[in-house]
Amino acid sequence: MGRRSQEDRDAMTVEIVFALVSGAVLAAVAFTAVAAPTVCLDLSRAAERAVLLSGAVVSAVVFVARLVDVLWGFPRRGRGRPMGALRPQAPSQPSQPGRTRPDS
Repeated sequence: MGRRSQEDRDAMTVEIVFALVSGAVLAAVAFTAVAAPTVCLDLSRAAERAVLLSGAVVSAVVFVARLVDVLWGFPRRGRGRPMGALRPQAPSQPSQPGRTRPDS
């Protein structure tokens, strides 16, 4: 397989950052949803620790699931071509000089 273009490397970097940020946000939301009863309810120390631990586990699973979902699907999304494949070159000039619209 050939070397990847700078555009492909940039697209991968953007996708990785998107996966990390969206995973972190979803993990925070999941942790908040699971651990909210510790703030609202008067739980015993053992129950509070169990709820917080389950919130941490759920948020970790959500984070990893989001990363896998985004990054696993990355090569199949987009332009419908594998990373590093050659792109067709767009014509640099109109086919008929002086005409700028495709329907003219």
